[in-house]
Amino acid sequence: MDRRNFIKVSGTAAALGLTASSVPGMAAVPGTASQANRTPAVSHAFTFNKGRFKILQITDTHFMIGDERCKDVRKNLEELIRTESPDLIIHTGDVMNAGDRNRTDGEEAMRIVLGWISAFKIPFAVTLGNHDGQYELNRSEIFKVVKSIPNDVNQGVEGIYGDSNDVFTLSAPGEGKPQWVFYLFDSGDTTDLNVVEGREYDYVHHDQIGWYRDCSSYFARLNGGKPVPSIAFQHIPTPEFSYVLRDKLRIIKGNIGEEPCTPAINSGLMANFKEMRDVKAIVCGHDHDDDYAAKWKEIFLIYGRFSGGDTVYNDLKPCGARVFEFTEGSDSFRSWIRLVGGEKIQDLRFPEDFNW
Repeated sequence: MDRRNFIKVSGTAAALGLTASSVPGMAAVPGTASQANRTPAVSHAFTFNKGRFKILQITDTHFMIGDERCKDVRKNLEELIRTESPDLIIHTGDVMNAGDRNRTDGEEAMRIVLGWISAFKIPFAVTLGNHDGQYELNRSEIFKVVKSIPNDVNQGVEGIYGDSNDVFTLSAPGEGKPQWVFYLFDSGDTTDLNVVEGREYDYVHHDQIGWYRDCSSYFARLNGGKPVPSIAFQHIPTPEFSYVLRDKLRIIKGNIGEEPCTPAINSGLMANFKEMRDVKAIVCGHDHDDDYAAKWKEIFLIYGRFSGGDTVYNDLKPCGARVFEFTEGSDSFRSWIRLVGGEKIQDLRFPEDFNW
């Protein structure tokens, strides 16, 4: 289905209202014995670099071998990485353009793009987009390719839906207690549950939410019972990215160039973030003409900047990447967009720049 026409058949359904304790295989309610005995595996533990830590979010490079539109992808990525010199790079998916099972160069395309990133010897991670498993390799197979590339810090989580689910921590040097937690959620490709006509975009499933709740409870226990500030990264935005556009109490900064292409099903991820009181922002890609940051229900909904140049449709010129900067000892953060060519836009402080 055409990417833009997908919006026309993808409605937004009401939240299902399922709870973690009612779904087999999910975490119990926080504080119960079953959760207290679980120690989640941290994919990678980071430390502040001279009191700061910077994440460069790349998204939607949509690379395809042999396509003339992709000629500037390498140059653009290398410029953005050199300009920002981040401590961690997170690619929030659609590394590759839409393919099909008859193409046999998906692995090669993934290795090419991530090889350009890997060459900087900076830790990087990928949360897969809906297009990344549409070549000769399925999502599980392509994620194994991702993990095989030097400097990738993905580990994945066994036994839950999706492949590119990961959790990273950020601590002061010499401290075991994290000051920040970064979640990567695999938001999938499509689902055939037929809530509306045909197939719709996938969603974060309930066992993934259960895994998150386990992690959140564990980190809170390490922190004396206080939730640890967290950021969630995924490719497909949650339905709340659409809700906020219709809310009179919204605060939005940045570009709204298209209707968010969200799942038709609301699996309750945002509600769980609210219950656990730790996730400050959901960060995604997917919608190439959106780069806004919004405050809604005291959680920030943030789009990255399309990073693919002219590979596929986009009206935000030039392309770029979003940057997140964290300061040791602070539970607030800064974020800006760095454009190819050097200009910095949307230099914002969270939450200070979103107060009424």
